[in-house]
Amino acid sequence: MSTTTSINPEIVGRVYPADETFQVGREHIRSFAAAVKATSPLHFDPQAAQEAGYSDVVAPPTFAIVLAQRADAALIEDPTAGIDFSRVVHADQRFTHHRPIVAGDELKTEVHVDNVRVMGAGAMLTTREEITTVSGEAVTTCVSSLLVRGEE
Repeated sequence: MSTTTSINPEIVGRVYPADETFQVGREHIRSFAAAVKATSPLHFDPQAAQEAGYSDVVAPPTFAIVLAQRADAALIEDPTAGIDFSRVVHADQRFTHHRPIVAGDELKTEVHVDNVRVMGAGAMLTTREEITTVSGEAVTTCVSSLLVRGEE
C-alpha cells in the first residue's frame, strides 16, 4: 500500500492578498467573547471600554482567528495548492498583537505561505496571516500550522 501527499510544495512564498475587508462590529465581539467565556466588561460594555481608553468594545485576543480563517479560505480553495481540507488537522496557532481589535475597525487579512514540510505521507503547512487596517496599520500577525494527512 503506497501513500502520497497531494499538497504542492511550490506554494511556499505565495501570498493571497486580502480580497475583502471585515467590519468589526460590537455584536461580533460580544458573541465571540460569550462563546469563549471571556467575561471582561471591556468585551461587552462600550462605556467600560472607553473608560479604559479604547474607542469601543475590545475583542478578546483570540478573536483574530475569525479573520485568519476567513482569509485562509483563499489558500484552501486554491486548486493548485492541493489541500484536501477533509484531511487537515489544526496543529498550532499563535498570535502577535500589535494593537487590540476594537469595534469599528475595518480590517483586511493577507495570507502568506511560509513553509511546507513533507512528513511521511503528509505535510505540515505553515501560514502567516497579516491583519491590518484598511490604511495599512499592523493589527495582528497570526501563525498557523496545519497538518495535511496524506492519502493511503
